[in-house]
Amino acid sequence: MLGRDVEFSFPPKRIVSVVPSQTELLHYLGLEDEVAGITKFCVHPENWFRNKTRIGGTKKLNIEKIRELRPDLIIANKEENERDQIEELAKEFPVWISDIQNIPQALQMIQVVGQLTGKEAKANELVDEVVTGFTNLQKATTPKRVAYFIWYNPWMSVGHDTFISNMIHTIGWQNVLQHESRYPEVNFEHLKELNPELVLLSSEPFPFKEKHLDEIKAILPNAEVKLVDGEMFSWYGSRMKDAVGYMDNLVK
Repeated sequence: MLGRDVEFSFPPKRIVSVVPSQTELLHYLGLEDEVAGITKFCVHPENWFRNKTRIGGTKKLNIEKIRELRPDLIIANKEENERDQIEELAKEFPVWISDIQNIPQALQMIQVVGQLTGKEAKANELVDEVVTGFTNLQKATTPKRVAYFIWYNPWMSVGHDTFISNMIHTIGWQNVLQHESRYPEVNFEHLKELNPELVLLSSEPFPFKEKHLDEIKAILPNAEVKLVDGEMFSWYGSRMKDAVGYMDNLVK
């Protein structure tokens, strides 16, 4: 998805996935034996998390452990992984990198991963199911102005060029940080100026709790504040199938 050429033996027999949402996709596609290594953040499915070799975190990969696994394909992501580590791995192993900012790109990723792994038919079925789900999704009746937070101290939100922002737009809401890019820091004075009607506090990467809702309510007493499942907003892959129903309940 970055326009790079990647050569590898097809179909791959020893895959290392360094992105949680793409790991879950590989499981959905039925690659039980082929996936040799995953990160410590690849918590789905649980039996893989417990039994597959863990090769560090998404930002701090254990290069030596990956070498020991002798992968014939590494599946990574431009945003989630560190460029220098991926470039180091690419000198020794085939590395395929996704780049995802919206739902169409996520669907493209699913199709390509299916092609790369010999699971094209299963991947295409998933894409069809996700497309149908989002097509039939009843969008919000009023386009609420939403602030979505992913991090605490500093408070960080999402700009227009993120998958999360695209999900917010897709369900009929408006991102109050639409004029920003990537993951901007937002102080409380700025948040007051933005005056969102709805504030969403994600379960990941920072695990917001009830006490954080109180902080927001203290400065935005008229806003609705909710804790939300961050996986439903940010995991591109097979999780998108579950996200349809989650979003449907959220916007009602």
